[in-house]
Amino acid sequence: MQQTKVADAVLGGLLEPELARLAARLGAVTGLAATERDIVHTAAATALHAAVQLRTNRVLLLELNAARLSGRLTASDAAGRWREWQEMAADPAYWQSLSAHYPTLLTRLGHMIGNRCAAAADFAVRFAADRSAFAPLLGGNPGDLVEVGFGAGDSHNGGHTVTLVRCDGGRLVYKPRPVTVDAALNGFLAEVLADEPAATRIRVPAVVCRDGYGWAEHVEHRYCDGEAELRVFYRNLGHWLAAMRLLGGSDLHAENLIAVGPVPIVVDCETLFTPRPPARTSGYGLAPDRASGLVAGTVLGTGLLPGRGLALGWRGVDMSAMGSLPGQQPKTRLPVIVDEGTDRARMGYAELPVEIAGNHPSPAPVLGRYWEHVVTGFDELTGRLERLDRDGALDPLLVPFADVVIRVVLRSTENYAELGRMLWHPRSLNDEPAARRHAADLLARQSANVPGRPDDPAVIDAEVDDLLVSDVPMFTTTPGSGRMTGPGGTVWGDPIDLIATAVDRWRTTDLDLERQMIRSTMVCAYLNEGWLPDQRRLAPSTVRTADRDRRRRAAAAGIVRDIVDAAIRAEDGTVTWIATGLSSVGWAVLPLALDMYAGFPGVATVLAAYAAEMRAGRADPVQEVPQLLTDVLHTMRTAEKQWSADRSRVERYRPEPAGGYIGVGSRMWGWLLLGRLGVVDRAEALLRAGDIVAELSVSLDAEPDIDVMHGMAGSIVPLLRLHEGTGRADALAVASGIGERLMDAAHTRDGLAWWTTSPMLPEGVGGLAHGASGIGWALSRLADVTGDERAARVATAAFDYEQTLYDPDRRCWTDLRTPDLAAAAWCHGGGGIGIVAADRMRRGGPDEDRWRDVLMRAGEACRTVGMGWNHTLCHGDLGAWEVITLAIEAGVPPPGLDRPELDGFILSGLEQHGPVSGFARDAFSPALMSGLGGVAYQLLRMHPDSDLPSVLLPDPGPVQ
Repeated sequence: MQQTKVADAVLGGLLEPELARLAARLGAVTGLAATERDIVHTAAATALHAAVQLRTNRVLLLELNAARLSGRLTASDAAGRWREWQEMAADPAYWQSLSAHYPTLLTRLGHMIGNRCAAAADFAVRFAADRSAFAPLLGGNPGDLVEVGFGAGDSHNGGHTVTLVRCDGGRLVYKPRPVTVDAALNGFLAEVLADEPAATRIRVPAVVCRDGYGWAEHVEHRYCDGEAELRVFYRNLGHWLAAMRLLGGSDLHAENLIAVGPVPIVVDCETLFTPRPPARTSGYGLAPDRASGLVAGTVLGTGLLPGRGLALGWRGVDMSAMGSLPGQQPKTRLPVIVDEGTDRARMGYAELPVEIAGNHPSPAPVLGRYWEHVVTGFDELTGRLERLDRDGALDPLLVPFADVVIRVVLRSTENYAELGRMLWHPRSLNDEPAARRHAADLLARQSANVPGRPDDPAVIDAEVDDLLVSDVPMFTTTPGSGRMTGPGGTVWGDPIDLIATAVDRWRTTDLDLERQMIRSTMVCAYLNEGWLPDQRRLAPSTVRTADRDRRRRAAAAGIVRDIVDAAIRAEDGTVTWIATGLSSVGWAVLPLALDMYAGFPGVATVLAAYAAEMRAGRADPVQEVPQLLTDVLHTMRTAEKQWSADRSRVERYRPEPAGGYIGVGSRMWGWLLLGRLGVVDRAEALLRAGDIVAELSVSLDAEPDIDVMHGMAGSIVPLLRLHEGTGRADALAVASGIGERLMDAAHTRDGLAWWTTSPMLPEGVGGLAHGASGIGWALSRLADVTGDERAARVATAAFDYEQTLYDPDRRCWTDLRTPDLAAAAWCHGGGGIGIVAADRMRRGGPDEDRWRDVLMRAGEACRTVGMGWNHTLCHGDLGAWEVITLAIEAGVPPPGLDRPELDGFILSGLEQHGPVSGFARDAFSPALMSGLGGVAYQLLRMHPDSDLPSVLLPDPGPVQ
């Protein structure tokens, strides 16, 4: 919401006529006391002020600045001129004068104000008539009306909003929509959970149904009282997942669920039996399309499970009912008024925290500790529903839903909000017909690109009509009919029995995939890839060093067979996997993308390495690998072709980040590495990497990230390798330009350099993935090639900064995100620092001894605190294995540890616990850095004769 108040002093003349008419209408309501009329009137006026402010701020600020520049404001100071303008704008004649520039402004405001006053009057009539009827929701006589809060949700259908009500007898909620679906859902849950204690089972608020509207019980958030209630709460969340999987529930975001001790109560259940849109052919391959359809059809679609937003303004935000964790939300960029109270007031933007809802059962929820309770609850209720279905008792329980009114969210509220802001922009108000055509065109183009969106021009026009008066368009239907009623009385879609469709879908769902979704999404609630949940250590109880090569081969082959078995393949030769991956907006469960960290290039690297080691006799045969590798490369080529086609058709698109592990740089690195491994022809590798240079330039203009993982620092070395292989001057020029930007962005003090890669860490952060070591490494490699002395100096200052984070008492580096924890992972801490040290040491020079010392300390840190958590490269044993191996080879091993003991530790852990991929311990991922693909890759490199290159730096090496 905009944090703005500019219109407070100037809206009186605009609002008073309609508010006076509202007062007259309230005076005629039978059964409403004078004080109650005043309460409703005051609440309506407050809500109107806020709503009109949001729509008129830009116009008023533009006119303020016009008055200042034209000399119409004559006070001696900026504050005085502000007050002078306010007095001018409070005159009704001023608003009439705006019609010259904004012809439809007053007409649209009049409709909006009139609608909302009429909605307030409707509320008053209904409250007075139903006072005795909703008494059971309060447990007794409601008494007098004490407080009203309009606007507890979006405005729909002529200014109507959910309204919070307080009476002498307690609180309740007015819903200006049919609430028969709430009653039906409560009845269904009471039947299927009849053996659960009524006080602690899942439910929705009790309701009193009226014709077209209703009253609902108000529920108050309460934290759980102790461990027992917490376990029940998370088991209950599993029950909700099972119920909503059957009932086709959706839109269950954080604000729609309130934790009341051990009971998660869904307070808005109007989106049941959600129709699934038809499949879309994307051009990226049938397998990716099939995988996307599978993901969309799982419990992920309920909105309950954690997931990061992709929409403009909500990128990286987790709005889910189970997620939305305190401290794990990015700030969102929202409009605010700059220099308010002066004649230079204007619209600007500020990063504001996302408000935390009442969906959590404790102040600092630890999802990792209770996630298995969620899975248990899901399995329990799923089993009950399956037994009811086998006995023929399930279908009768769904009959009461057939004729209730449900809502269908065909376009996201965020989409409508963006269009609404555009339609109230001064430029749109100056030429409303053009703005209207543009909005309709945007909706039509979305309908063409996203199946299931309304494409009827009459419906689209009605959607725009609603947005012009600040209503969010709404579509409703009944599950038994399926044909939708939209804004303005329009209809859309074909008749369909949504209940039968949902049940058929439920009966054919892959339960193993559903469980994978539940287990995999837990990590999506967290922003940082270095985060470790509250988990047990996985260090082996006994380390065996005998028969290591046979055990190594068996472990690698087992993982690769799992990769083969988990593949989703299609008849067009494409292939993909569904897995948890780290994207530019955070963790998500999706089909693979085109990045090295968790996408196709990384998996192709693993398969190429396994095929090479099989040919060399150093890996056990897995016959499907060569063909699977061929299919992965085909999928990558298909995706690259479609990506280019999509970008050529769209005038403005959101560029990928520039990063070396996630983004354009990683794609460049991936092709070059595959060329080095010999599975892609050298000429093709160089050509495809070269084609990405132009796209990288666009990313650099759009993306502010500067780190190695997501940002521009990660592209420097791939560009240098491309220049090395082709002599392309543009590649070297772009790399040098990135270096200049990195050096200009550095903070320096006392010979140290660091970068603000997160607004939460203005004093910088260490490590390879996001911090000083990674950026310093990229600059040092640039200096190696170009001789840039400034780059060399800033790199040295960055390395010196990193060493200030070393804690000699803990013998480890401090992770500034969580300073109380010692850090030894590749992404944050000693693991990545050791990799950089080894790379710099290999290049010789006067600092070789310094880097040997850093590598020694990094190896020791990895040995003591970096192992025994999981087996991944990013933050697990196989990343630490490489650092310790490098330390051993450099003659500075951790005390008492040699290669046989190190390899034995890794192999014994894999044998005792099974391979564990990072956060989602029980969810399979083929990813290179955060999954089991990288584990297999390192096991291949464990053979003394293997010459496979390291993947712990975004450096493909020379393309042979």
